[in-house]
Amino acid sequence: MALRSKFLALFLIHICLLLSLCLAADPFVSYDFEVSYITASPLGVPQQVIAINGKFPGPTINVTTNNNVAINVKNKLDENLLMHWSGIQQRRSSWQDGVLGTNCPIPPKWNWTYQFQVKDQIGSFFYFPTLHMQRASGGFGSFVINNRAIIPIPFDTPHGDIVILIGDWYKRNHTALRKALDAGKDLGMPDGVLINGKGPYQYNTTLVPDGIDYETIEVQPGKTYRIRVHNVGTSTSLNFRIQNHNLLLAESEGSYTVQQNYTSLDIHVGQSYSFLVTMDQNASADYYIVASARFVNESQWKRVTGVAILHYTNSKGKAKGPLPEAPNDEFDKTFSMNQARSIRWNVSASGARPNPQGSFRYGSINVTDIYVLKNKPLVTINGKRRATLSGISFVNPTTPIRLADQFKVKGAYKLDFPETPLRGPPKMATSVINGTYRGFMEVILQNNDTKMHSYHLSGYAVFVVGMDYGEWTENSRGTYNKWDGIARSTVQAYPGAWTAILVSLDNVGVWNLRTENLDSWYLGQETYIRIVNPEETNKTELPIPDNALFCGELSKLQKPEDISFAVSITSNRSKLLFMLLMAVCALMSVFG
Repeated sequence: MALRSKFLALFLIHICLLLSLCLAADPFVSYDFEVSYITASPLGVPQQVIAINGKFPGPTINVTTNNNVAINVKNKLDENLLMHWSGIQQRRSSWQDGVLGTNCPIPPKWNWTYQFQVKDQIGSFFYFPTLHMQRASGGFGSFVINNRAIIPIPFDTPHGDIVILIGDWYKRNHTALRKALDAGKDLGMPDGVLINGKGPYQYNTTLVPDGIDYETIEVQPGKTYRIRVHNVGTSTSLNFRIQNHNLLLAESEGSYTVQQNYTSLDIHVGQSYSFLVTMDQNASADYYIVASARFVNESQWKRVTGVAILHYTNSKGKAKGPLPEAPNDEFDKTFSMNQARSIRWNVSASGARPNPQGSFRYGSINVTDIYVLKNKPLVTINGKRRATLSGISFVNPTTPIRLADQFKVKGAYKLDFPETPLRGPPKMATSVINGTYRGFMEVILQNNDTKMHSYHLSGYAVFVVGMDYGEWTENSRGTYNKWDGIARSTVQAYPGAWTAILVSLDNVGVWNLRTENLDSWYLGQETYIRIVNPEETNKTELPIPDNALFCGELSKLQKPEDISFAVSITSNRSKLLFMLLMAVCALMSVFG
């Protein structure tokens, strides 16, 4: 009996060691996404939208810094699908980024599990489908990364956390919009603006018909809330404001900001912000939440306005009166640019780590690579309307760039994207930027179009160091903010103006650089930055996932069962723990 007891004790010690090793690592969080079509009427007309688990918009992903995230995506659409986690840096793993340069698409009726760690990140982000302009039909949702408990946030803990998804919206679905672009047409004026997937409150009986379902956000008087606002729309910059309430800006796309009050803020396509809003008004009536179109003929675009309701729990009546006014600067864009320049990095706050955000002295690092990326109005190439970046309209490869590298597929792309715009005629090509590992790149986004554009770089937060009207020159560097420029993943470039960003190329992989305007993106305004560690060590890039999909020149490597049974680290790990615990229980019953 004594021998049995010693054996059991020894066994339990080993079990405890195994359990402690399993539990000591960063926690796992898992989600299941079923992506499908449903019928909804956000603007009063039934239309096909893309839902996640039957919901439009999709559910919020809520995780904590350094969590391991597994998201099993089931594609129930009638076309290929990729999901992108905008602003999630995918450290060492561009395999999980969900764009065609790195991933083969998930075919209809198949599923695939994304697995990544939100390493050293905090903040407000969102996810969406990247193919075929699908985001114009939905499939988007919020992605929140909370601080670890040991890292203080630079403000008092809010009473609650509220997500607001804003975006322009068409009554035509993405398929119809795509056909219009393929036919050489413009998308035209959107039919409205949605707030959390719902149409506008009927603030005006002429502009808003009866029967529109609108969003109501209930709050408690006297409390302060963190409100995370994301522009998930197609191509329209929106001015966001809450009637009679100040917006205290606190964070943008993973970086805490210097806290400043705004009565309204321009939020461009693909951008995310966190505001602290105190419910300090009287409760005689509800209040308007407004998102209205910017940088357009506002008298003609009045219908492109989203209106929701802020409802105090002790409110005595409905919202009334005219909407709070947007900035009155239709013919003077300096107001918006000056507002953008005022958004600065809180260099003394801790981000995802205990050290201050400003401990990375970006302004004193020598630049190794300079790229001037010029956007022009649409051009015609080979009889087709195309969007270009520096004279090149990107053609997605049949074999994703990262897969082509892994399996040494020749001719999939060229590392020849020019440092300055092409002087000759525009062309279509799979042209990629050759980034230097651990280099420091300066990128000038020169927008010579008449429309506002915003640009996103996957895999990184970039430092926004300058913007101004006119053509960028080397003398423009004298205006750069070299101390507290905000670090973010999506930055605007005003029409007829330039924006300068700096980025430290320390994340190995293939990373998408694109316009967030869906029409121009669909028509080719993007490229990729390829960053390779010449030492080829797993310390700087994770190996190809076990469940990787294959397409193009590598289609023969794909087996149907590779997708039918999605690999999930989370489930495997949970099963291991369950089996160990079951074994302990069985032995305890035997030796008890």
